Amino acid sequence: MEFKLETILHSIRPKAAWCVRNGKDLEWRDKEQIEPTEEEIEEGRKKLEAQWIADEYKRLRRKKYPEIADQLDLLYHEGIEGWKKVIKETKDKYPKPEAPSE
Repeated sequence: MEFKLETILHSIRPKAAWCVRNGKDLEWRDKEQIEPTEEEIEEGRKKLEAQWIADEYKRLRRKKYPEIADQLDLLYHEGIEGWKKVIKETKDKYPKPEAPSE
């Protein structure tokens, strides 16, 4: 996944004032926060990429879960245990990764 400069800036300086032109030309307008260095921007990009990768299981699960109306129908006809069984199949197929130890 490639992140736009705007997305990276929002992640590292969420309340700062700035403008990006042509997707790359940064005009820093904030008087209270300092403009991020290229290194800070690169580190922000790497963090966003790592989070994107870590959240892949969520995107895969979302595609495979039954629609809400179908889940409600399942709850009505098969109860909570029937619903849990169907949801667990997707969770087992796309497990949440373990958090890296630091």
